[in-house]
Amino acid sequence: MNASIRIGKIAGIPVGLHFSWFLIFALLTWSLSSAYFPQEYPQLSGWLYVLLAAVTSIFFFASVLAHELGHSIIALRNQIPVKGITLFIFGGVAQIGQEPRSPGAEFRIAIAGPLVSLGLAGIFGLLWVVDHGIPYLAAPSIYLARINLILALFNMIPGFPLDGGRVLRSIVWWFTKSFRKATQVASVSGQLVAFGFIAFGVFLLFQGNLANGLWLAFIGWFLQNAAAATYAQMNLQESLSGVKVSQVMTSDCQQVQSLTPISQIVDERILTGGQRCFFVADEDELKGILTLKDISKLAQPKWRFTTAEQLMVPFSRLIKIDPDMELMTALQAMDQAEVAQIPVVEQGRITGMLTREQVLHYLRLRAELGI
Repeated sequence: MNASIRIGKIAGIPVGLHFSWFLIFALLTWSLSSAYFPQEYPQLSGWLYVLLAAVTSIFFFASVLAHELGHSIIALRNQIPVKGITLFIFGGVAQIGQEPRSPGAEFRIAIAGPLVSLGLAGIFGLLWVVDHGIPYLAAPSIYLARINLILALFNMIPGFPLDGGRVLRSIVWWFTKSFRKATQVASVSGQLVAFGFIAFGVFLLFQGNLANGLWLAFIGWFLQNAAAATYAQMNLQESLSGVKVSQVMTSDCQQVQSLTPISQIVDERILTGGQRCFFVADEDELKGILTLKDISKLAQPKWRFTTAEQLMVPFSRLIKIDPDMELMTALQAMDQAEVAQIPVVEQGRITGMLTREQVLHYLRLRAELGI
Protein backbone atom coordinates (compact mmCIF):
# COMPACT_ATOMS: atom_id res chain seq x y z
CA MET A 1 0.00 0.00 0.00
CA ASN A 2 1.83 3.08 -1.29
CA ALA A 3 1.22 6.46 0.32
CA SER A 4 -0.29 9.20 -1.83
CA ILE A 5 0.89 11.98 0.50
CA ARG A 6 3.97 11.86 2.73
CA ILE A 7 3.38 13.63 6.04
CA GLY A 8 6.76 13.08 7.71
CA LYS A 9 8.81 10.57 9.68
CA ILE A 10 8.46 9.13 13.17
CA ALA A 11 11.47 7.31 14.64
CA GLY A 12 12.95 7.39 11.15
CA ILE A 13 9.91 5.62 9.65
CA PRO A 14 8.15 7.41 6.74
CA VAL A 15 4.45 8.03 7.40
CA GLY A 16 1.96 8.79 4.66
CA LEU A 17 -1.72 8.96 3.73
CA HIS A 18 -3.38 6.96 0.96
CA PHE A 19 -6.05 8.89 -0.97
CA SER A 20 -8.74 6.57 0.47
CA TRP A 21 -7.94 7.90 3.97
CA PHE A 22 -9.68 11.18 3.20
CA LEU A 23 -12.87 9.31 2.33
CA ILE A 24 -12.96 7.30 5.57
CA PHE A 25 -11.98 10.37 7.62
CA ALA A 26 -14.93 12.31 6.16
CA LEU A 27 -17.33 9.39 6.65
CA LEU A 28 -16.24 8.83 10.26
CA THR A 29 -16.54 12.53 11.08
CA TRP A 30 -20.00 12.70 9.49
CA SER A 31 -21.15 9.55 11.30
CA LEU A 32 -19.97 10.79 14.70
CA SER A 33 -21.41 14.30 14.29
CA SER A 34 -24.77 13.27 12.84
CA ALA A 35 -25.58 10.09 14.76
CA TYR A 36 -23.30 8.86 17.55
CA PHE A 37 -22.63 12.05 19.53
CA PRO A 38 -26.20 13.45 19.22
CA GLN A 39 -27.61 10.15 20.52
CA GLU A 40 -25.10 9.77 23.35
CA TYR A 41 -24.90 13.47 24.35
CA PRO A 42 -28.11 15.24 23.21
CA GLN A 43 -27.39 18.25 25.45
CA LEU A 44 -24.57 19.53 23.19
CA SER A 45 -25.07 21.99 20.31
CA GLY A 46 -24.83 21.29 16.57
CA TRP A 47 -21.53 23.04 15.84
CA LEU A 48 -19.90 21.31 18.82
CA TYR A 49 -20.87 17.89 17.42
CA VAL A 50 -18.92 18.61 14.24
CA LEU A 51 -15.89 19.93 16.12
CA LEU A 52 -15.85 16.97 18.52
CA ALA A 53 -16.29 14.55 15.63
CA ALA A 54 -13.33 16.01 13.72
CA VAL A 55 -11.08 15.98 16.80
CA THR A 56 -12.16 12.43 17.67
CA SER A 57 -11.46 11.25 14.11
CA ILE A 58 -7.96 12.73 14.29
CA PHE A 59 -7.30 10.99 17.61
CA PHE A 60 -8.68 7.74 16.19
CA PHE A 61 -6.24 7.76 13.29
CA ALA A 62 -3.47 8.81 15.67
CA SER A 63 -4.36 5.65 17.62
CA VAL A 64 -4.15 3.58 14.42
CA LEU A 65 -0.77 5.15 13.69
CA ALA A 66 0.41 4.28 17.22
CA HIS A 67 -0.77 0.68 16.63
CA GLU A 68 1.32 0.44 13.45
CA LEU A 69 4.29 2.13 15.12
CA GLY A 70 4.16 -0.61 17.73
CA HIS A 71 4.69 -3.20 15.00
CA SER A 72 7.34 -1.11 13.26
CA ILE A 73 9.49 -0.28 16.28
CA ILE A 74 9.60 -3.91 17.40
CA ALA A 75 10.47 -4.93 13.82
CA LEU A 76 13.39 -2.49 13.80
CA ARG A 77 14.57 -3.84 17.16
CA ASN A 78 14.65 -7.29 15.54
CA GLN A 79 16.81 -5.96 12.66
CA ILE A 80 13.91 -6.07 10.20
CA PRO A 81 13.63 -3.01 7.92
CA VAL A 82 10.40 -1.00 7.76
CA LYS A 83 9.62 0.80 4.50
CA GLY A 84 6.92 3.01 5.96
CA ILE A 85 3.45 3.32 7.45
CA THR A 86 0.41 4.23 5.38
CA LEU A 87 -3.00 5.23 6.71
CA PHE A 88 -5.82 4.19 4.36
CA ILE A 89 -9.50 3.22 4.24
CA PHE A 90 -9.12 0.16 6.48
CA GLY A 91 -6.99 1.96 9.06
CA GLY A 92 -3.27 1.54 8.61
CA VAL A 93 -0.53 -0.78 7.44
CA ALA A 94 3.15 -1.02 8.34
CA GLN A 95 5.22 -2.11 5.35
CA ILE A 96 7.73 -4.55 6.84
CA GLY A 97 10.69 -5.05 4.52
CA GLN A 98 11.08 -8.82 5.03
CA GLU A 99 9.63 -11.78 6.88
CA PRO A 100 10.74 -12.31 10.50
CA ARG A 101 13.63 -14.75 10.89
CA SER A 102 12.18 -16.65 13.84
CA PRO A 103 8.80 -17.46 15.40
CA GLY A 104 9.77 -15.38 18.43
CA ALA A 105 10.37 -12.29 16.31
CA GLU A 106 7.11 -12.90 14.43
CA PHE A 107 5.19 -13.14 17.72
CA ARG A 108 6.75 -9.99 19.22
CA ILE A 109 6.10 -7.91 16.10
CA ALA A 110 2.53 -9.17 15.71
CA ILE A 111 1.46 -8.73 19.33
CA ALA A 112 2.95 -5.24 19.69
CA GLY A 113 0.16 -3.49 17.78
CA PRO A 114 -2.78 -4.94 19.74
CA LEU A 115 -0.93 -4.28 23.00
CA VAL A 116 -0.55 -0.61 22.02
CA SER A 117 -4.26 -0.41 21.19
CA LEU A 118 -5.15 -2.12 24.46
CA GLY A 119 -2.96 0.36 26.35
CA LEU A 120 -4.63 3.29 24.58
CA ALA A 121 -8.05 1.87 25.44
CA GLY A 122 -7.00 1.87 29.09
CA ILE A 123 -5.66 5.42 28.93
CA PHE A 124 -8.80 6.83 27.29
CA GLY A 125 -10.93 4.79 29.71
CA LEU A 126 -9.14 6.40 32.67
CA LEU A 127 -9.63 9.82 31.09
CA TRP A 128 -13.36 9.13 30.87
CA VAL A 129 -13.43 8.20 34.56
CA VAL A 130 -11.91 11.64 35.28
CA ASP A 131 -13.94 13.72 32.81
CA HIS A 132 -17.25 11.81 32.50
CA GLY A 133 -19.05 14.75 34.11
CA ILE A 134 -17.92 17.09 31.32
CA PRO A 135 -19.80 16.03 28.15
CA TYR A 136 -17.53 17.64 25.55
CA LEU A 137 -14.52 15.84 27.10
CA ALA A 138 -16.29 12.61 27.98
CA ALA A 139 -17.71 12.11 24.46
CA PRO A 140 -14.37 11.59 22.68
CA SER A 141 -12.79 9.85 25.69
CA ILE A 142 -15.29 7.00 25.91
CA TYR A 143 -15.52 6.61 22.13
CA LEU A 144 -11.72 6.35 21.78
CA ALA A 145 -11.56 3.89 24.68
CA ARG A 146 -14.16 1.67 22.99
CA ILE A 147 -12.72 1.93 19.48
CA ASN A 148 -9.18 1.12 20.62
CA LEU A 149 -10.48 -1.91 22.52
CA ILE A 150 -12.36 -3.01 19.39
CA LEU A 151 -9.23 -2.42 17.31
CA ALA A 152 -7.17 -4.61 19.63
CA LEU A 153 -9.75 -7.42 19.73
CA PHE A 154 -10.51 -7.29 15.99
CA ASN A 155 -6.83 -7.52 15.09
CA MET A 156 -6.43 -10.57 17.31
CA ILE A 157 -8.86 -12.61 15.18
CA PRO A 158 -6.69 -15.60 14.10
CA GLY A 159 -6.79 -14.97 10.38
CA PHE A 160 -3.86 -13.81 8.27
CA PRO A 161 -2.98 -10.97 7.59
CA LEU A 162 -4.56 -9.74 10.83
CA ASP A 163 -2.23 -9.60 13.83
CA GLY A 164 -3.97 -12.63 15.30
CA GLY A 165 -3.18 -14.56 12.14
CA ARG A 166 0.49 -13.64 12.50
CA VAL A 167 0.41 -14.71 16.14
CA LEU A 168 -1.15 -17.99 15.00
CA ARG A 169 1.60 -18.41 12.40
CA SER A 170 4.31 -17.79 14.99
CA ILE A 171 2.82 -20.45 17.29
CA VAL A 172 2.48 -23.05 14.51
CA TRP A 173 5.98 -22.16 13.30
CA TRP A 174 7.37 -22.68 16.81
CA PHE A 175 5.71 -26.09 17.20
CA THR A 176 6.33 -27.46 13.67
CA LYS A 177 9.67 -25.72 12.98
CA SER A 178 8.29 -25.14 9.46
CA PHE A 179 7.68 -21.60 8.21
CA ARG A 180 5.94 -23.01 5.13
CA LYS A 181 3.45 -25.07 7.11
CA ALA A 182 2.82 -22.20 9.51
CA THR A 183 2.13 -19.80 6.63
CA GLN A 184 -0.20 -22.33 5.02
CA VAL A 185 -2.20 -22.74 8.26
CA ALA A 186 -2.40 -18.97 8.84
CA SER A 187 -3.38 -18.31 5.22
CA VAL A 188 -6.16 -20.91 5.23
CA SER A 189 -7.38 -19.54 8.56
CA GLY A 190 -7.32 -16.02 7.10
CA GLN A 191 -9.39 -17.05 4.08
CA LEU A 192 -11.95 -18.81 6.30
CA VAL A 193 -12.26 -15.66 8.42
CA ALA A 194 -12.56 -13.56 5.26
CA PHE A 195 -15.35 -15.73 3.85
CA GLY A 196 -17.06 -15.50 7.24
CA PHE A 197 -17.03 -11.70 7.00
CA ILE A 198 -18.36 -11.83 3.45
CA ALA A 199 -21.14 -14.27 4.41
CA PHE A 200 -22.19 -12.17 7.41
CA GLY A 201 -22.10 -9.04 5.26
CA VAL A 202 -24.41 -10.66 2.70
CA PHE A 203 -26.72 -11.75 5.53
CA LEU A 204 -26.93 -8.16 6.77
CA LEU A 205 -27.68 -6.98 3.22
CA PHE A 206 -30.68 -9.32 3.06
CA GLN A 207 -31.76 -8.00 6.45
CA GLY A 208 -31.85 -4.49 5.00
CA ASN A 209 -28.69 -3.27 6.73
CA LEU A 210 -27.06 -2.01 3.56
CA ALA A 211 -24.16 0.08 4.94
CA ASN A 212 -22.85 -2.45 7.49
CA GLY A 213 -23.41 -5.36 5.12
CA LEU A 214 -21.40 -3.78 2.32
CA TRP A 215 -18.66 -2.71 4.73
CA LEU A 216 -18.24 -6.21 6.22
CA ALA A 217 -18.29 -7.83 2.77
CA PHE A 218 -15.67 -5.33 1.58
CA ILE A 219 -13.45 -6.08 4.59
CA GLY A 220 -13.83 -9.81 3.93
CA TRP A 221 -12.88 -9.35 0.28
CA PHE A 222 -9.78 -7.38 1.30
CA LEU A 223 -8.72 -9.99 3.87
CA GLN A 224 -9.28 -12.86 1.42
CA ASN A 225 -7.10 -11.23 -1.22
CA ALA A 226 -4.36 -10.49 1.31
CA ALA A 227 -4.39 -14.05 2.68
CA ALA A 228 -4.30 -15.56 -0.81
CA ALA A 229 -1.47 -13.23 -1.84
CA THR A 230 0.56 -14.27 1.21
CA TYR A 231 0.19 -17.94 0.30
CA ALA A 232 1.18 -17.20 -3.30
CA GLN A 233 4.24 -15.31 -2.04
CA MET A 234 5.25 -18.29 0.06
CA ASN A 235 4.93 -20.61 -2.97
CA LEU A 236 7.07 -18.19 -4.97
CA GLN A 237 9.76 -18.23 -2.28
CA GLU A 238 9.67 -22.02 -2.26
CA SER A 239 9.94 -22.21 -6.06
CA LEU A 240 12.93 -19.88 -6.07
CA SER A 241 14.66 -21.43 -3.06
CA GLY A 242 18.24 -22.30 -3.94
CA VAL A 243 18.07 -20.60 -7.36
CA LYS A 244 20.98 -18.25 -8.05
CA VAL A 245 20.91 -15.03 -10.04
CA SER A 246 23.39 -16.52 -12.52
CA GLN A 247 20.81 -19.16 -13.52
CA VAL A 248 18.27 -16.57 -14.66
CA MET A 249 20.16 -13.43 -15.69
CA THR A 250 20.86 -12.51 -19.29
CA SER A 251 24.28 -11.60 -20.65
CA ASP A 252 23.07 -10.03 -23.89
CA CYS A 253 22.19 -6.52 -22.71
CA GLN A 254 23.20 -4.42 -25.71
CA GLN A 255 25.62 -1.52 -25.65
CA VAL A 256 25.05 1.97 -27.01
CA GLN A 257 27.51 4.82 -27.27
CA SER A 258 27.10 7.71 -24.87
CA LEU A 259 26.26 10.27 -27.61
CA THR A 260 23.55 8.16 -29.28
CA PRO A 261 20.25 10.11 -29.46
CA ILE A 262 17.32 8.61 -27.58
CA SER A 263 15.19 8.75 -30.74
CA GLN A 264 17.69 6.49 -32.54
CA ILE A 265 17.71 4.00 -29.67
CA VAL A 266 13.91 3.86 -29.70
CA ASP A 267 13.66 3.42 -33.49
CA GLU A 268 16.53 0.98 -34.01
CA ARG A 269 16.76 -0.96 -30.75
CA ILE A 270 13.45 -0.84 -28.87
CA LEU A 271 10.69 -0.79 -31.50
CA THR A 272 12.43 -3.21 -33.86
CA GLY A 273 14.41 -5.38 -31.44
CA GLY A 274 12.29 -5.26 -28.31
CA GLN A 275 15.32 -4.41 -26.16
CA ARG A 276 14.47 -2.83 -22.80
CA CYS A 277 17.86 -1.99 -21.30
CA PHE A 278 21.25 -0.87 -22.58
CA PHE A 279 24.79 -0.51 -21.27
CA VAL A 280 26.05 2.97 -22.11
CA ALA A 281 29.74 2.63 -22.96
CA ASP A 282 32.48 4.17 -25.08
CA GLU A 283 34.97 1.50 -26.16
CA ASP A 284 35.68 -0.44 -22.94
CA GLU A 285 34.58 2.26 -20.51
CA LEU A 286 31.17 1.51 -18.99
CA LYS A 287 29.41 4.73 -17.98
CA GLY A 288 25.95 3.62 -16.91
CA ILE A 289 22.70 1.90 -17.80
CA LEU A 290 19.73 3.17 -19.76
CA THR A 291 16.34 1.48 -19.42
CA LEU A 292 12.94 1.73 -21.06
CA LYS A 293 11.61 3.19 -17.79
CA ASP A 294 14.18 6.03 -17.99
CA ILE A 295 13.17 6.79 -21.58
CA SER A 296 9.44 6.74 -20.80
CA LYS A 297 9.93 9.57 -18.29
CA LEU A 298 11.26 11.89 -21.01
CA ALA A 299 8.80 13.78 -23.25
CA GLN A 300 8.91 12.40 -26.81
CA PRO A 301 9.75 15.75 -28.49
CA LYS A 302 13.01 15.78 -26.50
CA TRP A 303 14.19 12.35 -27.71
CA ARG A 304 16.04 13.78 -30.73
CA PHE A 305 17.98 16.24 -28.60
CA THR A 306 18.84 14.00 -25.63
CA THR A 307 21.72 11.53 -25.61
CA ALA A 308 22.01 8.19 -23.83
CA GLU A 309 24.60 9.64 -21.46
CA GLN A 310 22.28 12.48 -20.44
CA LEU A 311 19.44 10.10 -19.55
CA MET A 312 21.32 7.07 -18.18
CA VAL A 313 21.79 6.14 -14.54
CA PRO A 314 25.56 6.47 -13.87
CA PHE A 315 27.37 3.28 -12.91
CA SER A 316 28.33 4.73 -9.52
CA ARG A 317 24.64 5.18 -8.58
CA LEU A 318 23.48 1.74 -9.66
CA ILE A 319 22.23 -0.86 -7.21
CA LYS A 320 24.17 -4.00 -8.04
CA ILE A 321 23.83 -7.71 -7.24
CA ASP A 322 26.20 -10.66 -7.29
CA PRO A 323 25.65 -13.63 -9.67
CA ASP A 324 25.82 -16.02 -6.69
CA MET A 325 23.08 -14.16 -4.79
CA GLU A 326 19.82 -15.99 -4.06
CA LEU A 327 17.24 -15.01 -6.68
CA MET A 328 14.61 -14.24 -4.02
CA THR A 329 17.03 -11.88 -2.28
CA ALA A 330 17.68 -10.15 -5.60
CA LEU A 331 13.93 -9.71 -6.16
CA GLN A 332 13.61 -8.11 -2.72
CA ALA A 333 16.44 -5.71 -3.63
CA MET A 334 14.57 -4.80 -6.83
CA ASP A 335 11.38 -4.20 -4.85
CA GLN A 336 13.13 -1.92 -2.38
CA ALA A 337 14.74 0.05 -5.22
CA GLU A 338 11.47 0.03 -7.22
CA VAL A 339 13.22 -1.05 -10.43
CA ALA A 340 12.33 -3.65 -13.05
CA GLN A 341 15.93 -4.64 -13.80
CA ILE A 342 19.22 -4.65 -11.95
CA PRO A 343 22.82 -5.16 -13.15
CA VAL A 344 24.78 -8.23 -12.10
CA VAL A 345 28.34 -7.36 -11.12
CA GLU A 346 31.25 -9.68 -10.37
CA GLN A 347 34.62 -8.33 -9.24
CA GLY A 348 33.70 -4.82 -10.36
CA ARG A 349 32.68 -5.93 -13.86
CA ILE A 350 29.08 -6.13 -15.13
CA THR A 351 28.43 -9.67 -16.32
CA GLY A 352 24.72 -9.43 -17.07
CA MET A 353 21.30 -8.07 -16.23
CA LEU A 354 18.43 -9.49 -14.17
CA THR A 355 14.90 -8.39 -15.07
CA ARG A 356 11.46 -9.20 -13.68
CA GLU A 357 10.49 -10.46 -17.12
CA GLN A 358 13.26 -13.07 -16.97
CA VAL A 359 12.12 -14.23 -13.52
CA LEU A 360 8.53 -14.62 -14.78
CA HIS A 361 9.80 -16.55 -17.81
CA TYR A 362 11.82 -18.82 -15.52
CA LEU A 363 8.76 -19.48 -13.35
CA ARG A 364 6.61 -20.25 -16.43
CA LEU A 365 9.19 -22.78 -17.64
CA ARG A 366 9.21 -24.49 -14.24
CA ALA A 367 5.42 -24.61 -14.26
CA GLU A 368 5.35 -26.15 -17.76
CA LEU A 369 7.90 -28.77 -16.69
CA GLY A 370 5.98 -29.46 -13.48
CA ILE A 371 8.93 -28.73 -11.19
